[in-house]
Amino acid sequence: MLPYDKDGTAAGNRHKTEKPIGAFDEDARAAVDHLIARDDCNGAIGAFGVCIGGHLAFRCAFDPRVRATACFYATDLHQGSLGKGGDDSLARAKDIRGELMMVWGRQDPHVDDAGRLKIAAALRDAKTSFTWHEVNAAHAFLRDEGPRYDPALALEYYAKAIALFTHM
Repeated sequence: MLPYDKDGTAAGNRHKTEKPIGAFDEDARAAVDHLIARDDCNGAIGAFGVCIGGHLAFRCAFDPRVRATACFYATDLHQGSLGKGGDDSLARAKDIRGELMMVWGRQDPHVDDAGRLKIAAALRDAKTSFTWHEVNAAHAFLRDEGPRYDPALALEYYAKAIALFTHM
């Protein structure tokens, strides 16, 4: 786990740009394979991610075995800049078969209004089944440390994610 400080952020940013995009997808496939193979798995697989994890969860949703995905402020999704050489995430939105929940903070400098509009348009064009939530919050409003944490919004949106996964 990387600390939520200058050094941790720098390390995380290096990882997100130096790892080949295919390696992220292989990791997601391996995780889904592992879960499906478990005796206690009923086959209902969901993905949940925050920040760069929101983008990775979005990519996990390309796997048809993933029935529901909650993406919180999915960083770099609108830029195609995940992984070494970039990504094709928005172009692959048509590959998503499960339900998708997208959550954004309007005061998030990482995904501005134009970026959110681009993402929403790509999802509509791909005929993806999704819900869209924009709230008056900054990036990392879900993170329970630091000045941007909003406990009321965090509770509300954790509940929405639980509802998404309960009904998949």
